[in-house]
Amino acid sequence: MIELRNVSKTYRSRRIGRKTVLHDINAVFEQGHSYGILGINGAGKSTLLRIICGAERPTFGSVHKDVTVSWRLGFTSSFNSSLTGMENLRFVCRIYNADIKEVSDFVADFADIGNAIHEPVGTYSSGMRSRLAFGLSMAIRFQVYVIDEAIATGDFTFQQKAKAEFERRREQADILMTSHIPNTIKDYCDRAGVVHHGRLEMFDSVEEATEYYERVAQS
Repeated sequence: MIELRNVSKTYRSRRIGRKTVLHDINAVFEQGHSYGILGINGAGKSTLLRIICGAERPTFGSVHKDVTVSWRLGFTSSFNSSLTGMENLRFVCRIYNADIKEVSDFVADFADIGNAIHEPVGTYSSGMRSRLAFGLSMAIRFQVYVIDEAIATGDFTFQQKAKAEFERRREQADILMTSHIPNTIKDYCDRAGVVHHGRLEMFDSVEEATEYYERVAQS
């Protein structure tokens, strides 16, 4: 279970002082269900995910988890560009107490970037970074996988490969994903919420959330 208690997030803005992105959010994400978060661009969906993942702290409130939660799937910005792909991989394994050899073998095969895995990530193309990031996301098993807008990038062949591997992970894990497209949420989730004006409204079905989203998106 993941529980948000009175979570708010504000940022400093030179133009308007402090800007509140999320305001007093209370929500429970139960294990055994996959959740989608709908919202227009700029609504605060990505901020909410970063807080749930632990990549960012709320300004007020707290997040409580008794499940293992992934970082955002395919997220490439967390790599240290001066380290090689393999060195980044080993660093992540130590953080999550994962078997380095098992993860290394999986990622080397899945990402399929050859000897480049031993070169600095700063020399990689965006496609190579995406392959490494998604492979690493799939190599470490989590109880909840977090997806921000897109499941996979890269060429068509790699997207198909990534989606097939992701489907295998879904058999034993839940999903928490954001999108501004309701059909994307419908494909992967059975419950959903909507972020609007900094608030999160949760619904027991994707259909209810979609109806609410379509109304408020125009306001």
